Amino acid sequence: MTQRRLAEVAEKVGVSEATVSRVLNGKPGVSSATRAAVLTALDVLGYERPTQLRGERARLVGLVLPELQNPIFPAFADVIGNALARRGFTPVLCTRTAGGVSEADYLELLLEQHVSGVVFAGGLYAQADAPHEHYRALTRRNLPVVLVNAAIDDLGFPGVSCDDAVAVEQACGHLLALGHERIGVVLGPADHVPSMRKLAALRACLDRASLPLAPDAIEHSMYSLEGGQAAAARLVRRGITGIVCASDPLALGAIRAVRRHGLSVPGDVSVVGYDDSALMNCTDPPLTTVRQPIEAMGHAAVELLAGQIAGSAVPPDELLFEPELVVRASTAPAPGYGRAYAQAVNRA
Repeated sequence: MTQRRLAEVAEKVGVSEATVSRVLNGKPGVSSATRAAVLTALDVLGYERPTQLRGERARLVGLVLPELQNPIFPAFADVIGNALARRGFTPVLCTRTAGGVSEADYLELLLEQHVSGVVFAGGLYAQADAPHEHYRALTRRNLPVVLVNAAIDDLGFPGVSCDDAVAVEQACGHLLALGHERIGVVLGPADHVPSMRKLAALRACLDRASLPLAPDAIEHSMYSLEGGQAAAARLVRRGITGIVCASDPLALGAIRAVRRHGLSVPGDVSVVGYDDSALMNCTDPPLTTVRQPIEAMGHAAVELLAGQIAGSAVPPDELLFEPELVVRASTAPAPGYGRAYAQAVNRA
């Protein structure tokens, strides 16, 4: 705040400019009555309160998403937006686009609007090699922040995540039970933390089955149908019969790749997605996928944010939520496994 405005507020309240400055900077040594009078004077004079003093006056919450093409993100936006509205907050939706407004630029816009807090549902915080200074700037401002799904280690924000390790164990266990031994994976970028967790879990699952994960069974891709198709095509050419994908769009791309090679899903190749986003039961074939508990995660994110806004001490922990394998028609016994099993049963 400028010196002139400090003087105006001080004159309005009848205190020194130093006292006004102490209130605006959250310093101790000012009575609650004087603090309230200074804040009221700010409102009366039409000056914005500092971010850390927005209190009940500012009821905007930023909701930052990486995209809207993947249906999981509109689903999160719907749950989180409704939960915020029920608490009296107004969500401000910000969606990054390629070549458009950056995540850091969106945060500047949100800070100019004096938002009460920000929920990130996917973003650069999940990529180890991405810039993170704009997140650290939020820490310095003491702005309430909650992250949805895994982040790099040192940001210090509370978060809610679907347990990637459990998700992959469910998907891999399902394919192993169907007799698949050549299992591959299509993940997001190599520096993407949820993808790192999924890869580590798949390695562990296959190691326990004495089927080490071959380097040529791992593919990284952009999170898109086209990216999934290109990555899965390479796996299909290498003889992979079961593909675990890090998102539903990647899985739909994998199904397309299998068909482009003249093969069938699930007759020749089984495909498992991740998210159970909208309409995955209506695809051809209906997609076997691992369901994120979006409702529970979204409500928990809002609880964590509201607690911070209310001034409660919220530890910077990650809450892990249990996923659920949803078996549909994109997975089946490995080629030859069903016949061998039937023959074994008949012999018995």
